[in-house]
Amino acid sequence: MAQVYRSGRLYGTGRPARLTPHEVRTRTFDPRRRGIDPDQVREFQARVADELTDLHRWVDLLTQENDRLKRALRDWQTMHARECRPPNDGPW
Repeated sequence: MAQVYRSGRLYGTGRPARLTPHEVRTRTFDPRRRGIDPDQVREFQARVADELTDLHRWVDLLTQENDRLKRALRDWQTMHARECRPPNDGPW
């Protein structure tokens, strides 16, 4: 399935653009007074990015499996329809 991007986001799919692991790893935040530990933020970003990588792999794998099952069902329906076609006794 081809993905079309417009202004960095998926266009015309009705789904929001997926957050990429790279975006999570490279995201920067504005410094604030009494800020948080940047090392902890980077560690958390790395964990989230790793999880996103795994989830994207699963989505791709399940999409492929779904496509395979749809093809198998279509093939079975086609074969079954040929074998079970009733005789044409009507005016049509």
